Amino acid sequence: MKFKDFLYVRPNIDEYVKNFKELLEVIGTGKSAEEEIKTIKNIFDLNDEMDTLISLVSIRNTLNTQDEFYEKEKEFFDENIPALQEYEHIFSSKILKSNHREKLEKEFGSLLFKQAELRQKTFDPKVIPLLQQENKLDTEYNKLIASAKIEFEGGVYNLSKMSPFLQNLDRNIRHAAQLKVSEFFASNEEQLDRIYDDMVKVRTKIAHELGYENYVQLGYDRLGRTDYDYLDVKNYRDQIYRDVVPLVTELKARSAKRIGIENPKSYDLTLSFLNGNPTPKGNREWQVSIAKKMYKEMSKETDEFFTFMLNHDLLDLDSVPGKAGGGYCTYLPKYRAPFIFANFNGTSHDVDVLTHEAGHAFQVFSSRDNLPSYRWPTFEAAEIHSMSMEFLAWPWIDGFFKEDANKYKFFHLDSSISFLPYGVSVDEFQHEIYLHPEMTKEERKATWRKIEKKYLPFKDYDDDHFLEKGTYWYRQGHIFSSPFYYIDYTLAQVLAFQYWVKSRESHKDAFASYLSLCRLGGSKSFVNLIQAVKLDNPFIDGTVKKVIEPIKAYLDKVDDSKL
Repeated sequence: MKFKDFLYVRPNIDEYVKNFKELLEVIGTGKSAEEEIKTIKNIFDLNDEMDTLISLVSIRNTLNTQDEFYEKEKEFFDENIPALQEYEHIFSSKILKSNHREKLEKEFGSLLFKQAELRQKTFDPKVIPLLQQENKLDTEYNKLIASAKIEFEGGVYNLSKMSPFLQNLDRNIRHAAQLKVSEFFASNEEQLDRIYDDMVKVRTKIAHELGYENYVQLGYDRLGRTDYDYLDVKNYRDQIYRDVVPLVTELKARSAKRIGIENPKSYDLTLSFLNGNPTPKGNREWQVSIAKKMYKEMSKETDEFFTFMLNHDLLDLDSVPGKAGGGYCTYLPKYRAPFIFANFNGTSHDVDVLTHEAGHAFQVFSSRDNLPSYRWPTFEAAEIHSMSMEFLAWPWIDGFFKEDANKYKFFHLDSSISFLPYGVSVDEFQHEIYLHPEMTKEERKATWRKIEKKYLPFKDYDDDHFLEKGTYWYRQGHIFSSPFYYIDYTLAQVLAFQYWVKSRESHKDAFASYLSLCRLGGSKSFVNLIQAVKLDNPFIDGTVKKVIEPIKAYLDKVDDSKL
């Protein structure tokens, strides 16, 4: 069965609620433990049916944001999903109070109950209208970003398709492309400020309604973080500032020297080599064929996975008009199928998709038989699988890049490390915003620019006055759609670097550890997952420095002037 044949019919919400209520009546009403266990599994099946339909609508809406049918179906779910959360809330309450809780925990694991406790804190029926408002604002932002039609160099491009121009060898083209992208955001500045201001206000109101002092802790609880808090994250950001920012500043200086620019500007930071950044040596179809060979040789598990993805048309990779920006992996429970969405643009990003998003997909494919709530780990743990797969692909990377393979490896490590200061900038910005929700739009921009100068001291916007006033964050969708999520990428990157080190010692042992991590899915919390596979905890002082040292040693040995 191909993805195009996956059936979507709008669900009957009343019937779903009726069935859910009938199942809920079994739990905590004197039935046996066995009956409660069977009922909980039936609830999981019921939710899998609904989640499959929600995912189908989301995928097809992002594949074509101009499709009126799926736009209306997205609106339908935006309106109804918050109300359905009430029954998840009741379910959580019932299993927590069950007389058979000990037997239920033995059957389903204790993490399910910790997650249930968080759901109790993060939802109340009285906030449903606010959650509906939040969903609508998120949809409005995504639609606005997808609407970009930028006229440049004789063509019309969306934001993703502008990326190659931002990496062009011609400095004038890079400069002009940056200004053109800024022009799009500047023309929508008032709307973007209004959307974000409304988001901050509605999230803060939700937090207050639920008894939180502010949105910060609610944001953490919504993300299912059970074993660390914002103070642990601050300590981690401090490590990045102390141990990574100086290295990235040094790498940017090396890059400027390679491309022969004494006083680099922001539009020079996207170019790493005078003869161009490494690019894959073939089109999308060719790259997928190389990926197929790679996953076949990597392991029997990855071969089975990627063959499944291809056989069922579960990758949509081309960038076309009307398609939403970015990339993601999601899961369709009814079909036991991951789905990869991306926008190929002819840069090394394309290969990153075939490794990064495939890492997500392989993880959930490996966890398909887990409980629904354990198929995916929490966000920061989920990114370990994707980023680690990028490094586990290194033995096959010459297949994609040919003569540019060594250049790509240098570029990959360089850009991965260079991402860390930006990632923590996004996180620190969001903490400041939600600790001070009364900020004006001007104060928010000033806050972003101040933080940017702290972690990215080399970023000079030249004559791009729009970015200089602190608006780069407009283009970071996570800030709008998934508050506090972005730090997860950086935490995972530090852990993925550990797999880079392990794989250089023994690829077989590194992959065996990685496979174990994938199969665990979300059955353990973040810290417990990394302990289970013996990775170093990034919240502990000294971890970042320990991880970065062998990477710096590798980069220092490379004569990058010859790449």
